[in-house]
Amino acid sequence: MANTTKLVLLVAGWYIGNTLYNIYNKKACNNIHAHWSVAFAQLVVGVIWCAMLWIPGIRKAPNLTAGDWLSLAPIGLFAAAAHGGSVLAMGAGAVSFAQIVKACEPVFAALIGIVVPPIETKPALAYMMLLVIVGGVGLACVKEGKGVEINVFAFGWASFANLAAALKGKLGKDQTHKLKADKSKNMDAANTYAVMNILSALWTFIAVASTELSTIQDTWNHAVADGAAACKKDMNGKGCFGASDIILNITLSGVFFYLYNELAFAFTAEVGAVTSSVLNTLKRVIIIVVTAIIFGEAMDRNAMIGSAVAIAGTMFYSLAESAGKQKKH
Repeated sequence: MANTTKLVLLVAGWYIGNTLYNIYNKKACNNIHAHWSVAFAQLVVGVIWCAMLWIPGIRKAPNLTAGDWLSLAPIGLFAAAAHGGSVLAMGAGAVSFAQIVKACEPVFAALIGIVVPPIETKPALAYMMLLVIVGGVGLACVKEGKGVEINVFAFGWASFANLAAALKGKLGKDQTHKLKADKSKNMDAANTYAVMNILSALWTFIAVASTELSTIQDTWNHAVADGAAACKKDMNGKGCFGASDIILNITLSGVFFYLYNELAFAFTAEVGAVTSSVLNTLKRVIIIVVTAIIFGEAMDRNAMIGSAVAIAGTMFYSLAESAGKQKKH
């Protein structure tokens, strides 16, 4: 049994780090509308952190061959797409809405499981819970007195992130397990995530180069000018920000992004994927509530009920999937 105190600290750090990441990420995306660049900068913070641990020998660096890096490159691509999609979704709309849509990730994982070989089927109850998840997200999109109202960009990018995360999980599971099993590779949970972070940064830079790099200076100048205008307009400082605030929000979002992911990887390594999945589901409740309060994101009755249904469906899906695996064994 894993040490209880260690598990509690891992979960606490994971939850706090994830919540703070969502807060600072939204602030950064509000400050500057170059969201692929924000996603890249966040990953660079993680790369710097890894180097600070590996170079002086504080943590043993992974011992990977060029072939190992190439075998992990496709997984890094999907990790980059999942992260970038999430950042763009939260930049396009409310954090709470993006989190509700991201609760649909098991739906994408189940579909990938029956489309991409080797075929993986789930218990009937698990598939029933997918209908509950979809129904909950659908209800959250229905505004009282207005009908269906969807932020198309936020919904699209969050769904893109879900698809990428499902592909990463499907295609990366065997390869990462094989590297972890070889002790000479030094691929524990922390180093596995660190390697994924480095590969994600490289792939994300390609996205930046093809979308925002040519205009990033103009975008930066425009963002700083907007912050200065907000300061002049509102003497109370609400909505006021400068260049240092943009840099701080991006840096802190990168720090907390790396922190919460490394702690989540470590927790999963201790207790297994199912327990981690259930706690990841409950974590969304905290993020939705906290960010809705901080950013004044209004949630009507349908949004609250729908998010609760989708999140509950995700949790019961994980439990049904686990029960099915135990029955097979």
